[in-house]
Amino acid sequence: MSIRTTTRAVLGGRLRSATGLLAGFAATSAAHLGAILTETPVLRHATKPALMPLLAAHSVTAATEAGREAPKLLAPALLFSTGGDVLLQLGNDTAFLAGMGSFAAAHVCYVTMFVRRGALTDRRRALLVAAAYATAWATMIGRLWPDLGDLQIPVAGYSLLLASTAVTSAGLGWRTGLGGALFLLSDTLIATKLAKWQELPGHQFWIMATYVLAQYLLASGTLRGEEAPTAEPGATRPVLRPTARPATV
Repeated sequence: MSIRTTTRAVLGGRLRSATGLLAGFAATSAAHLGAILTETPVLRHATKPALMPLLAAHSVTAATEAGREAPKLLAPALLFSTGGDVLLQLGNDTAFLAGMGSFAAAHVCYVTMFVRRGALTDRRRALLVAAAYATAWATMIGRLWPDLGDLQIPVAGYSLLLASTAVTSAGLGWRTGLGGALFLLSDTLIATKLAKWQELPGHQFWIMATYVLAQYLLASGTLRGEEAPTAEPGATRPVLRPTARPATV
């Protein structure tokens, strides 16, 4: 085998590894955020649809390399998010609503996955977190409502799903909990833009920066299984079971 053939085989293997895919996701994220800052629309539109597929591929590959199976709803959540990313780029009202629907499907996947993994086992903690997010949701919707126009009902319904992701993600540990909170922050920034509130400096940059980080934390936190509570029969308190952690996540 020639040196060139060997090199291609090695590089191809790395690109298909979890580490290579994570590097690709990081590089694409950096390129996308850079395109926002430099106002380069061609690069921005080209990189955005690649973000979540790379993260999904990394997540599945990382689980496989660790000898585990990735949660079945993780890749669908990321791919529904891809649909939302693409549709929101089209810039018309119909595409926006369709994109919101695609993201809503992603949140259904996340909430279902987190609940199945024991996110609500500690009911007292879950109720406290839910109360905190419910207060934040009601406050924000109350302030945004007069300025949302025809989007009042869609935004209110979608934001409930978004808050549900934030609540359930908190039950699996700090990493997923932070991811859920950042996802909520990212979409809140979008909502303020829809309501035509005064934008922050670099508003679009912060929307995407918090979104990309949120998705990574949700995916990697799910795979790591940080502090996932599981109930033992007859136990008065939830039992924490450590799980194997893929080194590349």
